[in-house]
Amino acid sequence: QVQLVESGGGLVQAGSSLRLSCAASRLTFSAHAMGWFRQAPGQEREFVAGISSSGGFTEYADSVKGRFTISRDNAKNTVYLQMNSLKPEDTAVYYCAARYRTLATTPAYDYWGQGTQVTVSS
Repeated sequence: QVQLVESGGGLVQAGSSLRLSCAASRLTFSAHAMGWFRQAPGQEREFVAGISSSGGFTEYADSVKGRFTISRDNAKNTVYLQMNSLKPEDTAVYYCAARYRTLATTPAYDYWGQGTQVTVSS
C-alpha cells in the first residue's frame, strides 16, 4: 500500500532551522498534491503548507509564511519542508499527506504519514 515516511524532526532552540522530508512509495507521486500538517497536544490538526502536483503552486498558513518553504522533487518522490526561524509555538507532530490532483488546505487528503516530532525550546 501507499507509504509516506517523514524524517528530519528533532529538538532545536528557538531561531533554529530544520528540514523535514517525506518520501513516498507505491504512489503516483507526480499526480498528487502534497501537504504538511501539524498537530500540537490537545489541538486540532492544522494545515501548514501545500504544493501542487507539478510544484508550480504553493500555499502556506499565515503563521508560517516567510519562515517555512515547501518544495518537492518528483524524480525522488519526496516533498520537503524547510523551516527557518523556528518558534516554540511551532512545536508539534508534523505530518505529510498526499491528495490526488488538487491541493487543499483542509485535512481532506487521501494518504498520511506517521508523523515526526518537532520540538522548539525557548
